[in-house]
Amino acid sequence: MSTSEVSNNAVIYTKVFETGLPVINEHFKVVERKINISSTKLEKDEILVKNLYISLDLFILTRMKSSDVKNYLGLFPIGSVLESGCISVVVKSNNDQWKEGDLYSGTSGWEEYTIISPEAAKQALPFKQYLKNSLDNGIPLSYSLGILGMPGMTAYVGLDMIGKPKKGETIFISTAAGGVGQVVGQIAKLKGLKVVGSTALKEICPEGIDIFFDSVNGETLDKVLPNLNEDARVISCGMTSQYNSESVYGIMTNIMIHFKKICYNGFLDLYNSKGFVLLNCFYVWVKLELFDLLVI
Repeated sequence: MSTSEVSNNAVIYTKVFETGLPVINEHFKVVERKINISSTKLEKDEILVKNLYISLDLFILTRMKSSDVKNYLGLFPIGSVLESGCISVVVKSNNDQWKEGDLYSGTSGWEEYTIISPEAAKQALPFKQYLKNSLDNGIPLSYSLGILGMPGMTAYVGLDMIGKPKKGETIFISTAAGGVGQVVGQIAKLKGLKVVGSTALKEICPEGIDIFFDSVNGETLDKVLPNLNEDARVISCGMTSQYNSESVYGIMTNIMIHFKKICYNGFLDLYNSKGFVLLNCFYVWVKLELFDLLVI
């Protein structure tokens, strides 16, 4: 292993932001750094990885806001490296279950090299062989941050567990071009549903909506609720319209949830165990070219 220093540039969180979008060199900045891999000390069960692919997810904004905003993943400390889902390769290990060259899928830093904690390394173990098998079968590693990763699992588990789709039903998807939404749409088509993205609802869905996969909330939800059928199912997977808003949007049509007996469920995947099993189903669909991977 080389004893010389290599580049380890990183994106550092520098200031809390409240509304709009974070500004480079104000709320975050790129810092040029170096790392000497051979002399980097690892604690027991830690691993050092080189990050190959980073998923830039919109929900990261909620981890950069003020401390009065609750977030299930916690807020970034000022001065810390931003982080999200990554595909990486192990370059050094002090963990018996990981060796140099192994592939890692999990949370890592927005930097070239990251030390992975024992807890994160343990959580990523089920994906190690899966990544190798995918690569050996000609599937790009980047797919594991999309259709074969968190977005794919979120889409399938949310639609299957909460949506309970039936052939011939109508599903409406907000942000249907997003990482999760586009997968939901393609799964729904494979299951025989009529699929509608964000558009003029009454013209496109004259028969009403049975399933609403919502990643937007706010005004979109307000307009969709009156168009839902009785016993419709709503999967609330995100609230992108609220991430940068100055004030929370008040839903005016929520009485429809009561009158139409609508089932409304909030949903987080976080590598749901059922979702991991279903990755094998996705793997087959990808190999059979049943997905339009130009949009994944």
